[in-house]
Amino acid sequence: MLRDATVTRNSVDTSVEAMSRRALLTASAGLLGAAALAPDAALAQAPAAPPTMPASQAPVRNDWLAKHTEDILEPGLPIIDPHHHLYDRPRYTYLFPDLLADVGSGHNIRATLYEQAGSMYRADGPEELKSLGETEFVCGVAAMSASGNYGPTRCIAGVVGYVDLRLASRAKGVLERHIAISDGRIRGIRNGSTWSDDPVLKGFGGSAGPGLYLDKNFREGFAALVALDLTFDAWVFQTQLGDVVDLARAFPQARIVLNHVGGPVAIGP
Repeated sequence: MLRDATVTRNSVDTSVEAMSRRALLTASAGLLGAAALAPDAALAQAPAAPPTMPASQAPVRNDWLAKHTEDILEPGLPIIDPHHHLYDRPRYTYLFPDLLADVGSGHNIRATLYEQAGSMYRADGPEELKSLGETEFVCGVAAMSASGNYGPTRCIAGVVGYVDLRLASRAKGVLERHIAISDGRIRGIRNGSTWSDDPVLKGFGGSAGPGLYLDKNFREGFAALVALDLTFDAWVFQTQLGDVVDLARAFPQARIVLNHVGGPVAIGP
């Protein structure tokens, strides 16, 4: 049941490094407001400063969220949460107790699937194997949940991890390492490809640059992923959806999950 869910989902969750639509809207409103208040002379004398975006989302304020609650619609409806993260970072922490609080809020959450977030990478060893640390970390949490000591929800019953598919033919061995240490929980891999030359969006782009999904080495690694019957999570801005279409046409047998509703942006190109 979980495996089927992973190939049909449309996630709207947003990671710390990922683009925050709320942040974009807020920044856009602030820029427009500043322009409206500035004297005409000042605007004519100097060009406007380039827009800047916050480095990450603001910390979660549980006290503020608790000010309003809503009745749960269809509380008996069985749900699999197909996309969430775990973090332990200076400005943003979301770990197993936080997840338990959310899945125990009254909805009928049967299971969850963890989505790659760059958490708990190994500090040492070959660069291409450091992401094994994230798979080890979340599978430890999954084992805790599977004990039944933390409620009926099977948290992290599946995992979407990270392997750099630009490793080309070497990606197969790394993928197999993730499968082995996850005890079969690995269901797919995500390689984010968010990129834009727009100054407002550059801070939210990945380090891969433009055209990751068109890259020859990436596609060789992608072929290894498909051969191992793993899904692929695509994370792009809306302006890059053509790359996802091209990838899907080149690998019609692949199961591609489009993250974040196709990456709509509030401002920019």
